[in-house]
Amino acid sequence: MTVRKIVHIDMDAFYASVEQRDDPALRGKPVVVAWRGNRSVVCAASYEARTFGVRSAMPAIRAERLCPTAIFIPPDFTRYRAVSRQVRTILQLHTDLIEPLSLDEAYLDVTENKTNLPTATRVASAIRQQIHEELNLTASAGVAPNKFLAKIASDWRKPDGLFVIQPGEIDTFLPPLPVGRIPGVGKVTEKNLEDMNIKTVGDLQAKDLATLEARFGRYGLRLYQLARGIDHSPVVPDRPTKSISAEDTFAQDVPLTEIEPMILRLAEKVWTASRKESRIPRTVVLKLKTSDFNILTRSHTPPLPPSSAEELTTIALNLRDRVSLPTQQRFRLVGVGLSNFTDPEDTTIQSTLFE
Repeated sequence: MTVRKIVHIDMDAFYASVEQRDDPALRGKPVVVAWRGNRSVVCAASYEARTFGVRSAMPAIRAERLCPTAIFIPPDFTRYRAVSRQVRTILQLHTDLIEPLSLDEAYLDVTENKTNLPTATRVASAIRQQIHEELNLTASAGVAPNKFLAKIASDWRKPDGLFVIQPGEIDTFLPPLPVGRIPGVGKVTEKNLEDMNIKTVGDLQAKDLATLEARFGRYGLRLYQLARGIDHSPVVPDRPTKSISAEDTFAQDVPLTEIEPMILRLAEKVWTASRKESRIPRTVVLKLKTSDFNILTRSHTPPLPPSSAEELTTIALNLRDRVSLPTQQRFRLVGVGLSNFTDPEDTTIQSTLFE
């Protein structure tokens, strides 16, 4: 069986780096790409801002508290997409097997490459050099036999780094890692694993498949395989997004009338995430889970797609008003989503690096 050669390319602090590149006065300064306001979330933070604890997706108001000297720049997605297309052009010099994850990262299968470079490491080095020389930006890269390991590797020496996991190194590389380093293991899953006394990948390897499936269902098999460095998923070029959503569980069950602040925050988060997509979402979805664990969904497809976070919020709130339950009903979870993605008729309105 041929060992695959996978490269994961991840642009470093992409939006913030583009802003710093294009405005010399911002270089070396803590830059936060976000709209100001109580409902806004951080789209990107420069590495200077990250030293203060600022991270993408956190509320902008919290970022301002963490870093009072931060320079807030409203996002310019049209410009970021234009730069993204330039990066895509560089990637295509090496392979056509490119799977986008967002505007700023992608998997490449370079088991065979167009430039006949002898190793995947040489391919990754060439890509990083071209991005730096042609675009004056930096990218980190991970090289490994599969997508799972390549993504971990690209984060290993950020920013502007390259890390390689050879097939023979997997058995020694994985066991010491915290389970939180596994892509897809969020805070909830990490807490569930910790409850099972699983803190490292090595601890996870010690659990049998039946135990993991009993606790996590189908995801148990995925955890079992990833702990052993097994990932057979292929690089799929231009995989279309089906939906984007965000949800949160309340600390205490609340009535429908008190859900609005959470809807506002989730709508802003979903809207920001949707700006990374080349296709346009048409349908807004509201998800609610009652205190007795019944799930309700309401959706609406307006004549024209939502054009702003505010419009998305308004539609989501209108969907809330369509829920006809007794006033004493309490809810434990709310979610906001966008679905029914379609290709834009005018590609100048919305385009992406990986189209």
